[in-house]
Parts: sequence; C-alpha cells; structure tokens
Amino acid sequence: MRRLFAPVDIASLVFFRIAFGVLMLWEMWIQFSNGLIQRNYIDPTYHFTYYGFGWVQPWSGNGMYLHFLALAVLAVCIALGLWYRVAVALFFLGFTYVFLLDQALYLNHFYLMCLISFVMIFVPAHRAFSIDAFLRPGIRSRTAPTWALFLLAAQMGIVYFYGGLAKLNGDWLRGEPMRTWLALSTDFPVVGSLFTEEWVVYLFSYGGLLLDLLIVPLLLWRRTRLFAFAFVLAFHLANAQMFTIGVFPWLAIAATALFLPPSWPRRLGELSRSLWRVLQRSPRRPVSTHEDEKQQTRERDVIATRPNGLPERLQARQWVVVSLLGIFLAVQLLVPLRHFLYPGDALWTNEGYRFAWRMKLTDVQGTAVYQVTDPESGRTWDIYPRDHLTARQAIYVVRFPDIALQFGHVIANSLQARGYEQIEVRATVKASLNGREPQLLIDPNVDLAEQPRTLVPAPWILPLEEPSPA
Repeated sequence: MRRLFAPVDIASLVFFRIAFGVLMLWEMWIQFSNGLIQRNYIDPTYHFTYYGFGWVQPWSGNGMYLHFLALAVLAVCIALGLWYRVAVALFFLGFTYVFLLDQALYLNHFYLMCLISFVMIFVPAHRAFSIDAFLRPGIRSRTAPTWALFLLAAQMGIVYFYGGLAKLNGDWLRGEPMRTWLALSTDFPVVGSLFTEEWVVYLFSYGGLLLDLLIVPLLLWRRTRLFAFAFVLAFHLANAQMFTIGVFPWLAIAATALFLPPSWPRRLGELSRSLWRVLQRSPRRPVSTHEDEKQQTRERDVIATRPNGLPERLQARQWVVVSLLGIFLAVQLLVPLRHFLYPGDALWTNEGYRFAWRMKLTDVQGTAVYQVTDPESGRTWDIYPRDHLTARQAIYVVRFPDIALQFGHVIANSLQARGYEQIEVRATVKASLNGREPQLLIDPNVDLAEQPRTLVPAPWILPLEEPSPA
C-alpha cells in the first residue's frame, strides 16, 4: 500500500497524456483522410454487432462524421490537459461506441485504446503542463501516486505477455504466417531482399516471440532497461514500416516509455537545455532539479509520518482504489485465457480470439457461399457474401464462424421480412489456415437460421483436419 501511493515524478504521465492525445488525433485524421468513416460505418448495409450489443448502431446521415470530429476535439483537449477528466471520459465513451459498431472492424489496438482511455479517467495526468493546471493552481503537482504509473504500465505489460503467450503454437514456431508475410515485403528498404531466406523468417518469428515474453522483465531490471527499450523501439518502427497497423506502433512506444524512470522527460528537457546553452556558449548554469527533489521529499515525508505510512482519513479511499485496481487487473489477466474453455484449435475456430491479444497469428484465405432453401416451394438458391458486404466483412465471414453465423441470421431475417415464413440457411465456407489445404470451416448441413448466438462452444464448427505441429 505504501509503495502504491508513494509520490513519483509526474513527468512520465504528462508525456503519455500528450502522446496519447496526439496519437488519437492522428487516428481520427486517418479515419477522415482515408475515407474509412464512409467505408466502414456508413456504406455497409449490415453491421456485425457484438454479443449483447445489438442495440449499438451507427448515427444516421452525417452523424458519424460529427462523431469522429467530436473525438478529434476531445483528443486535442486530452493532449492540452483542457477539461481533462471530462474530455477523457467522453473520449472513452465515444471511442468505445465506435469500437462496438462492428465485429468485422475489430483491431487489438482499438481495444487497447478503449482500455487506456478508460484507465486515464482515473489517472491524474493533468496536474502539470496542462491548461487545467494553469487555470486551477490548486491541482498543480510535480508528483503523482505510483499506482497511476503502475496501472498504465501493467496494461501494456499484459499486452506484451499475452501476445507472446499466443505465439507459443506450432504454426508460429515453424515460421508461419511470418514466412508468408515476409515474402510479400521484399521491397522493404535495405534488407528486403533477405526476407525470403529461412534464417530471416525464423529470426523474425522467434525474435518477436522472445520480445513479447521477456520485454517486461527486461524493462523492469535497471541494468537491461535501456537496451530493452532500444530493442522495442526498433521492433515497433520496423512493424510500422512493414505492416499497415495505423498508430499502434507509436502508441506501444509511448506506453512502453512508462517503464522508464518517471522523471525521464524532465531530465531529457534539462539535458536539451544544457546542450543548447553549451552550443550558445552561455555562461549560465543548467537549471537545477534541487527544488523538484525538495518538493518530492516533502510529500514523501508527509506520507511517511502517518500511521502505516498513509493519512488516516485517506486509508479507506485508498483501500477502495487498491480493490478496484485488483479487480481491473484480474479481469485483464483472465479474459485472454478464455480460449482454453473452447475445444479445438483456437487459431482455426477463433473462439476466444477477441480481447486476448492474439495478434498477427494467422493468414487465412478462403471462400464462402450460402445456400438458401424455401421449404414450402422447395426452391434453393445461392447467396455470395461479397455481393452484400464490404470486402473486409466478406473476409471475416471466412475467418470467423461467429460472423458467418450472424450473416446467416441476416439472410434469414431479410427473407422473412419479404414474406418467406420458413427459410433455411446453410453455408459452405472453405478456408486455408497458414498455408494449409482449404477445408470446410462449418458444417454445411447445419441450418444456421436455427442456431442461436451464444458464448458457449459452437458444435457446428468443424475441427481442423491438419492440426498445428506439436
């Protein structure tokens, strides 16, 4: 308890607040400039909603443009520290709403943005270098409680660890799908010509695995911290160059910087000023940190003089904070493990895929066609997802059985609305996982219109015929 509430330099949290706000503004710009708002939220006829969130629907008319514009304004407010608490809370609600609109748009880093914006509601990252602190001197502080820094760093550490844990599968250890992706990236500057070499394939595969599993302990150990951070920096910069993953590499770099000493932005600023004075040949001495250290020492002394190291009047509130921290982190630690509750190979069934940091594990190619039968007339006809869905949605029908089921329900509901009282919907979905021969993903004899959406294992998903190597 004493360590969680001990004051640390707030500079690192301030840096992350600014970086997060700027990156979220950049993400909104990507949505506007690339036409993604129109393509993903306005043009689609159907949206594949999350279980229990079917009521979440896009705004009509230009509402989605206005929504993303509001998110951009809120991102600016977060970066500037203007009405910070309100801004970050509204950003969390607004971005989570966008996230819940369509399962086919699921991205791990969008989920991470939801989590981080939620955590930041409670983190006092606006008490320094912010408009709020300028307008309200009473909230100013050069320190923040350790738990605020710990919580954000722990969230990023969970992403790394479970990302590495998911790579401990036969496909990844034999170089797939990395081999396939590197073969498509031979135009990478300088070293791209080597990407078809087997040793390079295994270097990338095992390097990514070891980084995810070991980076947190290496960052926590003072002797390896700078080396580990430099390696993470190179890793994410390479990913930004090779893959189209938006702002995630930069968000990961900013979040990983939370593992560095909390005062590093302040020290970096002082070093820059010192170097500038040297270049200017100024006789003035560098700005001293003596006053900062004195203030932090005073705050530590105030805490240390209370019983159990904590102010009595705050102990109850702090136990609440610790309890909520424990609940939040317990959920984050348990949810990624739920795929073990489902039978079969999770790489194939994708049951338990979402919210588990199972990143960049599969390359799936395939086709899907739905057979619709009207029992009264005996008429049967085919429906092709690509004729009714966006390209991304059609791809996800092949990859995710739960989305294939949803589209079966969409077809049945649409035809029933047109007067077909009884309708049967079956699907022939063939998929190839990480270079395997294509095989049926779901039972083509099952009437999907009769299958409910549930969170329990789906018996109509066929097992992978060529399992992952042991």
